[in-house]
Amino acid sequence: MAKAKKSIYFCQNCGHEESKWLGQCPACKEWNTFVEEKVTSIKQVAVKERKETKVVTLTSITTDEDERMKTGIDELDRVLGGGIVPGSLVLVGGDPGIGKSTLLLQVCQRLSAMDKKILYISGEESLKQIKLRANRMGTFSETLYLLCETSLDIIKNVIEQQKPDMVVIDSIQTMYNEEVGSAPGSVSQVRESTNIFMQLAKGLNISIFIVGHVTKEGTVAGPRVLEHMVDTVLYFEGDRHVSYRILRGVKNRFGSTNEIGVFEMQKSGLAEVENPSEFMLSGKPENASGSVVACAMEGTRPMLLEIQALVCRSNFGMPRRTAAGLDYNRVNLLMAVLEKRVGLPLSNYDAYVNIAGGMRMNEPAVDLGIVMAIASSYKNKPVPEDAIVFGEVGLSGEVRAVTMPEQRVAEAKKLGFKTCIVPEVSVKNIGNVAGIEVIGIKSVNQAMNLLT
Repeated sequence: MAKAKKSIYFCQNCGHEESKWLGQCPACKEWNTFVEEKVTSIKQVAVKERKETKVVTLTSITTDEDERMKTGIDELDRVLGGGIVPGSLVLVGGDPGIGKSTLLLQVCQRLSAMDKKILYISGEESLKQIKLRANRMGTFSETLYLLCETSLDIIKNVIEQQKPDMVVIDSIQTMYNEEVGSAPGSVSQVRESTNIFMQLAKGLNISIFIVGHVTKEGTVAGPRVLEHMVDTVLYFEGDRHVSYRILRGVKNRFGSTNEIGVFEMQKSGLAEVENPSEFMLSGKPENASGSVVACAMEGTRPMLLEIQALVCRSNFGMPRRTAAGLDYNRVNLLMAVLEKRVGLPLSNYDAYVNIAGGMRMNEPAVDLGIVMAIASSYKNKPVPEDAIVFGEVGLSGEVRAVTMPEQRVAEAKKLGFKTCIVPEVSVKNIGNVAGIEVIGIKSVNQAMNLLT
């Protein structure tokens, strides 16, 4: 047998291997993604007996929605598509201290109370540290088992012996496979460890949650192939300086990837926010120019957001543009539409646009809210206090239709708004809604006439 190389270079994006360092990966074309890892010589492994495989027809397979395991946390169940699917492998990522371990420990608490056998494996914290966090959350059932271990061989044996209903791995970067010569957290270690957990999940029909560290760019550390191997990828978003957190599904083989869950960090753990719209609008100023309430959709959930704009004359030759929570290029595009189609001389003014509360939104339906907030601040005329707006704005200044207008209007009515400014083509899809006036507009010029 030929002697193995002492080091191999892995692409952190796609996992491609090369014998030497390259500036650009030949597989995924990404730059500066290769990292060096030490490898050991290959060992001879006895060939295992092949298991008999059985071919079945698709029509003979039966599924039942009741097979999903409810976590008791409605926000998490919504993001997962209705609950935990047995045998699924779920990756949870997020910034340090955002609440990943807290959320999963709360899931363990709820499921153990339902007499489910749960195994929590931690490679970062000791048993006493986990107990201190658990004391803040309340009482736990006897069916929750803890294991502090990083050796993958020991963890695999424990899972095969205990056969729990759910396993939590905190975190995948601390797991160590002795057959891989590189250090824990490296590309090869993360990839091989995840592969073993995937085999355990599918082979034993055990739901496994994996906590993953993130890089400074906000993506899960390790090879990009990690996200392709798992069934579901959940990202915890939010600023540590604010109390709310957003759980977003970016991949889900068993449900929609557009759903989000909203939580509030409290002393006892993460609390569900049942009405995010009311939470996001708390503290909204009254009769202030540049403040507009817009409605965006996250999956099937309508959310009301306060869009704030501040337009002031520039003291320099180049005006400044700032967008917080919105696409910067989209804001520039909409300001160009206002200058060309409405005649507002915004090229001499600085513009600052923000979504209150730190929320991020890129849906085109908030275009009309951005346009009206900028125009309101420029003219110093407030938008009616009891009005919400939504609609996509085109380059010709037209207001185009958006999806699910009836759900948006229903959410506005629930929170006490009296007027909805919507695209004219969407009025017929809304119908008559008691207690709320629906105003349809065709262009941004008509929207300017609504400023008081």
